[in-house]
Parts: sequence; structure tokens; C-alpha cells
Amino acid sequence: MADGRGIAELRFPGAPPGEMAAPTPIVEKLARELREYFQGVRTTFDLPLFFRGTAFQIAVWEELRKIPYGTTVGYGGLARRVGRPRSARAVGRTVGANPLPILIPCHRVLPIAGGLGGFGPGTDWKRRLLDLEGAFYSEKSSPR
Repeated sequence: MADGRGIAELRFPGAPPGEMAAPTPIVEKLARELREYFQGVRTTFDLPLFFRGTAFQIAVWEELRKIPYGTTVGYGGLARRVGRPRSARAVGRTVGANPLPILIPCHRVLPIAGGLGGFGPGTDWKRRLLDLEGAFYSEKSSPR
């Protein structure tokens, strides 16, 4: 979904139906940048995003945008980055509520205890995105 302020929501195939964005220049640019990302030629996105959330959620989502392509971070590390080192669970819930997967790369966050952790569109998608980016992850361990 997009409005005059930017892209507000991105849904994956198979997601429950929602409001569809009209084919505007920003939506066409989104489609082009996503195609380039999946072709492996784009590592960042140059799109206006519109966040709807609390100040904490927006801070977490902005920090997610800083995680470089092909790298991962743990939930605890992300909590420290937003200045809330004891809030890894709250950070995890916020990561899970991300309305703009890929554009806000929540797939790059892994649990410290190991494994892939969750991902709204499914762990198969998370594996696929991390593989596309050449990010190191293990089904048994993850970054601290």
C-alpha cells in the first residue's frame, strides 16, 4: 500500500488480501527496485517509506534499515542499538510487526539462541532472502 507520503505496507504472495496500491510512479518504482533486488543487482532501496507505529517501533524499524545487505544481527544487538539493551523481546515483537519486509530488512535479524527465528511471510522466505544476500546463518546458531 502506498499513499502520498510513501510506501506504508508490503505484502508477500499468499498474504491475506489487503488494499492494493494504485499504479502510481512510486508503486512502479517499488516494483522495479524489488525486481532488481531479486535479480541480485540492488542492495539498497531508494523509496520513501511511511511508518505507522509508536516511537519505539519506528526507532527499531529505522535501525533495521541500517543493517547492511548480506549481514545479520541478533535481537539483543538490535536492542542495544536502539538504546534498550534489556528489551530484546520487545524488539522481537516490533521486528515481527514490520509492515515493510525486505524494504525494512527484518529478515536480517536472528535469535541469539540459534536458528532462523520467525518471519511473517514464513521461514522459507527468510532463508531465501538470506541466501540471495549471501548472508551467513546457521539453522543451529546465529550471530550475537
